[in-house]
Amino acid sequence: MRSATALHRLLDVLPVFAGDHRIMRRFTLVPGSDFGVDALAAIERSGARTIPWDEAVSRTHQLILAASPKGNLDLLRGGPLVLLPHGAGFNKALSGEGSDESASGLDPVYLERGGRLLADLHALAHPSQVSRLGRECPQAARRAAVVGDPTLDRILASLPHRDRYRAALGTDGRKLVVFASTWGAESLLVRRPGLVADVAGQLPYDAYQLALVAHPNVHSERGLLDLRERLAPAVDAGLVVARPFEEWASLIVAADVVVTDHGSTALYAAALDRPLVAACDGGDELIAGSPMAELIACVPWLESPGDVESAIAAHRDGSGRALASAAFAEHVQGRAMERLRGELYALLGMAPLEGPLDERPWPVPVSGREEPTAFAVQVGISGDDVRVERRAPYSDKASHHLAAEHGRATARQSQSAALLIHRAGGAGWSGGAGWTVGAGWTVGGWISATLARYGGRRTVGVVLGRDRCVVRRADGPLLSVRIGARREGGRVFRADPAAVLSGVHAWLGKSPGAVASFRCIVAGRAYDVRISAATAAEADREC
Repeated sequence: MRSATALHRLLDVLPVFAGDHRIMRRFTLVPGSDFGVDALAAIERSGARTIPWDEAVSRTHQLILAASPKGNLDLLRGGPLVLLPHGAGFNKALSGEGSDESASGLDPVYLERGGRLLADLHALAHPSQVSRLGRECPQAARRAAVVGDPTLDRILASLPHRDRYRAALGTDGRKLVVFASTWGAESLLVRRPGLVADVAGQLPYDAYQLALVAHPNVHSERGLLDLRERLAPAVDAGLVVARPFEEWASLIVAADVVVTDHGSTALYAAALDRPLVAACDGGDELIAGSPMAELIACVPWLESPGDVESAIAAHRDGSGRALASAAFAEHVQGRAMERLRGELYALLGMAPLEGPLDERPWPVPVSGREEPTAFAVQVGISGDDVRVERRAPYSDKASHHLAAEHGRATARQSQSAALLIHRAGGAGWSGGAGWTVGAGWTVGGWISATLARYGGRRTVGVVLGRDRCVVRRADGPLLSVRIGARREGGRVFRADPAAVLSGVHAWLGKSPGAVASFRCIVAGRAYDVRISAATAAEADREC
């Protein structure tokens, strides 16, 4: 392996040897890549055993697997060498590496060493890839076999887990918008560095969740800390940043729409028939006529955040799969691991273990997300309907008020907020005996103290649960808020109580009575809301 990208592809195919005690798996880092250091860190996280390059070239091996033809692989001795693609198809030509016009992975500069072919087997995903290899290096094409794409098969096998992935991400009833960025000068993150934050500032938070899938080389080059700091406005607005191994695929399965550049992640999304929007065209890196070039030419272009919504609405079932068909052969889908196992064991001269190879679903995402601490809130009141749209506080859209979560929002946001919210349930200091000790507040006491501290004609609310809140305006009584659930198609939806409190704040500004009922519309769904005088028990509840 030369990079984390190559390592991840090798880890994807290792289950072909699962359960076979005759096989010993060892990894080595092929020198020469700018991303080698992160590859070593990635393999350490995987728990795999590595051997130094000097030791690797001095040993004799029975089989060598590589996901890149670059580096001095010809120095490895012993058994046959198998080359795997480390992406979907061969779509890029990188200047300064090998032949300028040859696709990375098909370049004869790397496929031949001293007049001899490097690989004994090219395990490809589509017959057209064999044809392209034949045009670049005819001798190598005679050693190619169409086995399919193991990564795609694993993605397809993970589709039944989509709801689990979305639950882990906290997507709930929102649309998940995934930004997919490759690496280098033509990538989304380089060509349009402010795009993710711009979209986060324009799309309503309760209707859309945003996530980023960045190429492993981006993580290697920048590190997660620098990447998150560069994206800080969007991260603060709730952006999920996927980890580079495995989590990217879980997010593609969970996605409702993918905003992409010319990286191969888009082809996997297309194979799932996800709506796609192009943000960059790949420039000189994208090879004309490649599967990715055809995809970029056919999908809508992202000019404004509204184009994300339009792409979802305009998507035709099956159109994505049609675009992906040039990269993934349908006749081998679902069979890649078994076909690859047959090829590898034949090269080893061994019989494979009996029984089918079941695809392992991608794990549930665990990347943390920052829950926003403040929102710029638009409110529209028409009769008994109150429509609420919350956006990042830096949004340039006109807003009715700023809502902030007390204790988590910045001091400036809390001072500026017309609505201050506290989510009950925070604990004090624990004495370790199974209970909490220390001084706290009752709901009524905390609301009164907060109004006195911040002053002005603001509203302060406490979220007691998913369907109950207590709220008070500076010039009004303590009120109880009850929120109904919404049932659609056998599913139950609940609004974030903090979003409903923004509707209550606006309603009380118009109709300050102690008893009222209205419908709060959040992300297009209407929730019944009832306001009444707070009970003594609610006022006295521990906050």
